[in-house]
Amino acid sequence: MISYLIRRILIAVVTLILITFVIYGLIRSIPGDPITVDMAQSDPSRSLSPEDRKRLEKIYGLDKHWTIAYGQWIGNLVRLEMGQSISRKLPVARLIRDRLLPTLLLSVSSLLITYILCIPLGLWITVRDGTVGERALSTGLYMLYSLPSFVAALFLQLLLSVKLGWLPLMGMVSDDYEQMSLLGKTWDIFKHALMPAACFTYGSLAYYTRFVKSNMMEVVRQDYVRTAKAKGVTPVGVVWKHAFRNTLIPLVTLIGLTLPALLSGAVILEQIYSWPGMGSLFFASIRERDYPTIMGLTLVFSALTLLGQLLADLLYAVVDPRVTYS
Repeated sequence: MISYLIRRILIAVVTLILITFVIYGLIRSIPGDPITVDMAQSDPSRSLSPEDRKRLEKIYGLDKHWTIAYGQWIGNLVRLEMGQSISRKLPVARLIRDRLLPTLLLSVSSLLITYILCIPLGLWITVRDGTVGERALSTGLYMLYSLPSFVAALFLQLLLSVKLGWLPLMGMVSDDYEQMSLLGKTWDIFKHALMPAACFTYGSLAYYTRFVKSNMMEVVRQDYVRTAKAKGVTPVGVVWKHAFRNTLIPLVTLIGLTLPALLSGAVILEQIYSWPGMGSLFFASIRERDYPTIMGLTLVFSALTLLGQLLADLLYAVVDPRVTYS
């Protein structure tokens, strides 16, 4: 196990270097730079002298070829420094830390709700395959999965905020948040998070439920399941004790691949609801050509992707004792 982990970590380091190298080259190739974007946003009619532009390029590190600038970024990263945001004049690590909790609030709650609901729903429609209830639920899941989340977000805003006034339209907290009690603050955040969390959840719930059912339908056709039925095992026992355990490996793989989404957030949803999370920060950084922030977020997302895959591989041995590492 230790040798396997060492190999995977070394491969992950090489992969991160390749990913960040390519991404750095791509973002430096995007038309515009932090100087032109900042000028366009602050005062479009203002122009910089060649001397002032060269001075700013030296400050932002734009006077060097992007390969040299990437080497400097790697050097700072070795010293556990992600650099400073160009547009916000704050350390990138601090920006990511401040945006981490809002994104986790939505994504973790969404993931927990999804897995709490998708497993029993998937098992239920497997047992009830072909019945009216199963077809009705499957049709509803297909409809939810085909509905774009940004369309549902706008619809919920119009219905629950504009027309009914039940929930806040956008943001994470109200204007008088600081004057509220602890219980009031919790309730205020809950009301603001309800609509974006619902939009986070319904698409993945539909997909994961169908995923559980499709894997279960393959397993229940196996010989050992028919043998268990012939021995008089109850339908619940067949599904839960015999069939479901053998669908855990594909489900574990899916869990590992969803780990990066926990922190990346949904860029469009966070923009619609003005939610101060990682997705909205990433979108704003690209628009502002804030290279250090883009690279910091890219590093976090890439590392989480590799960590999720490693976690899924390690969990294989938990759900299936036959899996060994060499």
